[in-house]
Amino acid sequence: MALLYGLLWRLLLILVHINRALVSWVRVRLRSWKGRLWERAMAALLLPLALAGFPDHQKKLNHNPDANANAVTRNRAASRRSRWLSDGRSLEKLPVHVGLLVAEEEPSYTDIANLVVWCMAVGISYVSVYDNHGIFRKNNSRMLEEVVRQQQDLLGVDGSKYNVEFLSNSCDKHQHYVVSCRPTVKVLSPEDGKQSIVQAAQQLCRAVENKERSSKDISVSMLDVLLRESKNFPDPELVVKFGPVDSTLGFLPWHIRLTEFISIPSHRNVSYEDLLDALQQYGACQQRLGQ
Repeated sequence: MALLYGLLWRLLLILVHINRALVSWVRVRLRSWKGRLWERAMAALLLPLALAGFPDHQKKLNHNPDANANAVTRNRAASRRSRWLSDGRSLEKLPVHVGLLVAEEEPSYTDIANLVVWCMAVGISYVSVYDNHGIFRKNNSRMLEEVVRQQQDLLGVDGSKYNVEFLSNSCDKHQHYVVSCRPTVKVLSPEDGKQSIVQAAQQLCRAVENKERSSKDISVSMLDVLLRESKNFPDPELVVKFGPVDSTLGFLPWHIRLTEFISIPSHRNVSYEDLLDALQQYGACQQRLGQ
């Protein structure tokens, strides 16, 4: 009997453990099912609210790309301006007047305009552009338009601070759409070189012929005064020559006696670093002025 009671007691204990395990499993499943049911109910309630606000959010996203792109462009332009101005201040000496001499066929207006804008950005006051075929002179307005376009691309909205003063080659008068007291750009051709010397000499000869001057009054200094009055800008301290030709090609022969010439293989696809390297070379050179 005692053995039978022992077996029954153990069987009861086993049944109790099984019952507890089943109850625990049912409770866990019930909680999990209730949680999922609650999540689905909340999702069903919140989904219409989320969809109601989606069109407005989509409109904002449609507008933000342009605003963000403009902000990025402005930041890049501001960063470039700051860098170029800092580069100009770091040079040992900065030329007041830089000449850009193009000794290549088929000049690139965009690349020359880039050079003009970079010169203005580092603090150069006068920039002259020259080619021995007079292509830039014949297309002066196109040159100006390209400079203005590159100002906007490279300098951004603050490019107006660098508005250039374009001089007309025929009479050196300001063009009507240009703001004065700005960096000055002049487009030159061979007519501004030897031909201007010939014209100045003819003017002196006519003055002697008309007895307005004496032949004894004619001197180098007088010719120098006439030539400088016709140009209205200082002599170039630096001329950057582009192309394989080792010649000044008639670039202002009277005004370059103290000018430093630095050559760059080509003006096409020229970079800002190329120009900066030329300015650094000029800053490091020692001009002994014949001593």
